Amino acid sequence: MNAEQKSARYAEVEKEIAAVIEGETHLIARMATVSNILHHAFDHYFWTGFYLVDPEKPDELVIGPYQGSMGCLRIPFGKGVCGAAAATRETHLVEDVHAFPDHIVCDARSESEIVVPVVNSAGELIAVFDVDSDKKAMFDEIDRRGLETILRQAFA
Repeated sequence: MNAEQKSARYAEVEKEIAAVIEGETHLIARMATVSNILHHAFDHYFWTGFYLVDPEKPDELVIGPYQGSMGCLRIPFGKGVCGAAAATRETHLVEDVHAFPDHIVCDARSESEIVVPVVNSAGELIAVFDVDSDKKAMFDEIDRRGLETILRQAFA
């Protein structure tokens, strides 16, 4: 898929997600739908899902709705790519997860990753959205822009 095709596909998926979740107020239902639609929209998505901020342990992420192989159950803020994105509230795009300091291996087949913080309308971090690929360097600025736009519209 070239850059133009990928951008167009994100625009299509953005509209599809907006239409499907319109009127749905339950957070987990929205997250399950977003992860499902995105996971099936792109061939380079190997693991796709949410890690939620645990209200009982606000410095820790807990597994949420996802598609793919088994995910890690809990991730502390600051540890691995997901924990780094939660701690900094910035999207992390990693071409080679094995070169990322403090990488957490949930599935050894993962090679590259993008993690986007998810913020609600009050500006609070509620989750991170994690996508892994089983190939190196599969995520780029098109993925970043597409995912950040979709997640902002779905949860802010």
